Amino acid sequence: MNYRMTLKIVGRVIGIEAVLMLIPMCVALYFSESIKGFLVAIAAAVAFAVVSGIITRNCDKKIYSKEGFTSVALSWVAISLIGTVPFVIEGEIPNYIDALFETVSGFTTTGSTILQNIEVLSKGLLFWRSFTHWIGGMGILVFMMAVVPMSEEYSMYIMRAEVPGPEAGKLTSKIQRSSLILYLIYVFLTFSEIIVLVLCRMPLYDAVVHTFGTAGTGGFGIKNDSIGAYANPAIEIAIGVFMLLFGINFNLYFLILLGKFKAVLKSDELRYYLALITFSMFTIAFNIRHFYDSFSTALRSAFFQVSSIATTTGFSSTDFDKWPSYSKMILFALMLIGACSGSTAGGIKVSRMIILIKTIIVEIKHVLHPHSFNSVRLGGKTVSKEILRGTLVYFVIVIFFIGFGSILLSIEGHDLITTVSSVATCISNVGPGFAGVGPVQNFSFYSAAAKLLLLIYMLLGRLEMFPMIILFNPNTWSKKWQ
Repeated sequence: MNYRMTLKIVGRVIGIEAVLMLIPMCVALYFSESIKGFLVAIAAAVAFAVVSGIITRNCDKKIYSKEGFTSVALSWVAISLIGTVPFVIEGEIPNYIDALFETVSGFTTTGSTILQNIEVLSKGLLFWRSFTHWIGGMGILVFMMAVVPMSEEYSMYIMRAEVPGPEAGKLTSKIQRSSLILYLIYVFLTFSEIIVLVLCRMPLYDAVVHTFGTAGTGGFGIKNDSIGAYANPAIEIAIGVFMLLFGINFNLYFLILLGKFKAVLKSDELRYYLALITFSMFTIAFNIRHFYDSFSTALRSAFFQVSSIATTTGFSSTDFDKWPSYSKMILFALMLIGACSGSTAGGIKVSRMIILIKTIIVEIKHVLHPHSFNSVRLGGKTVSKEILRGTLVYFVIVIFFIGFGSILLSIEGHDLITTVSSVATCISNVGPGFAGVGPVQNFSFYSAAAKLLLLIYMLLGRLEMFPMIILFNPNTWSKKWQ
C-alpha cells in the first residue's frame, strides 16, 4: 500500500475543494453575509493540502487498484468533513452530525435533507449546499485529473473507482483529455440550463442553484416546496428535460460532437432508458389522471416525477406519496434502477439491468438447449466475462446492503415503508423516499446513529460500493497484504 501517494491524492483533492469554496464565499460577500465559516473551512483545507504536499514531496508515485479505490473513498470522506464546517461555524446547522449528513447528501448527489425549513438558510450557504451537487455530480477526482497532470497508467485506477457504471471507458487515448472533455460537456449543459431557466422567468440566483441540483442529479433546492413552489409549468418542463439529459451517458454527447449519430442511435442503454421513461410516464399519468383537472396536467406531473426519480435527482413538483400504489411502485423501481452509466445519476444503472435481464434469458436458453452457445451482447458487442461477473456481484451486493441496512434501521422503530425506502433512497442517491421520508418530509427525526448509517449508505451508492468496502476492509491496511 503506497500510503504517501494516497495522502498526496487526498491532499490535492482537498486543495481543489478550498479553491472551489471561494465561489460560494463570494456569493455570501455579494449578499453581505458572514463568511467566517468559509474562511475557517478554506484555511483548514489549505493547511491540510500544504502539509500533505510537504510530507509527500518525493514519494513513490506508483499506485495500483488498491490505492486507487482507497484514495477515492478517503477523498470523498475528507471533502465531506471539511465541507461541513461552514454550516456548523455559521450556526445554521449547529449539530455536526446533522451538518455532515447534509453535506454528504450534497456531495453524493443524494438530496436527502434534515432541514425542516430550507428557506431560513443564508444565500451563501444555500449556494454552497447546491454547489456540492455540481462538484459531486461528475466527481471531484475526475475534475482533478482534468486539471492536474497524472500518469496515464495510474489515473485509470482512479477513473475506475469514481466513474459510475459497469465499465469506465476513455473518450480519447489520454485520460486527462477525456476528463477535460467530460467536464466541458458538463459545463456546457450547466450554462445551457441556467439560460433556459432564466428565459422561463426564474430569478438568476434560483436558476443557478437549481441547475446545480439538476446537473448533479441531486435535487437540493431553496424552497420548502421544491420546484412546486414556482407553480410554473415552463420551469417544470425545462428542469424535467435537463434531468433526463444529465441522466444520459456523457460518452454519447462526445459521439454527437464527432458527428457519429449512428453510433448514438445504436446505444442499447439509451434506447432502453428512453423506453423506460416513456412507459413509466404514460402509465403513471393514466393511473393518476383522476388527481388532476386534465390528462395533460397529469402527464406533466408524471413526466417531471419520473424524470426526477429515474435520474435520482429527487426534485418534486407534487406530493407523489399520495399517488396510487401502482405509481409509487413504478417510482420505487425507477429509484433502484437509476439512469445511464457514465452519467451523473445514481442507482444500479440501466446498462447493468440490461445485462442482468439478458443473462437470465441466455441461461433459460441454455437450460432448454444445453449444447447451444449464446452470449450476452450490449451495443452490438459481446459482454466480457469480467463485466458479467462484476454486474452480478454488484447487484447482489446492492440487494444485500439494502436488506442489511433496513434491518439495522428498523431498530429505530419506524414503519416498514419509511425504513426500507430510507435505505433504498440513500444507497441509490435519490433523496426523497416514501411515507415518513416522502417528498414533503425530511430525515430530521432519525437519531444520530441512524443518520451516520444513512450517510455511509450515500457514499456506498455514489462510489458504487467497492471503494468504501475496500476502505473499511482490514486487509487493505494489513501489512500481510502489502
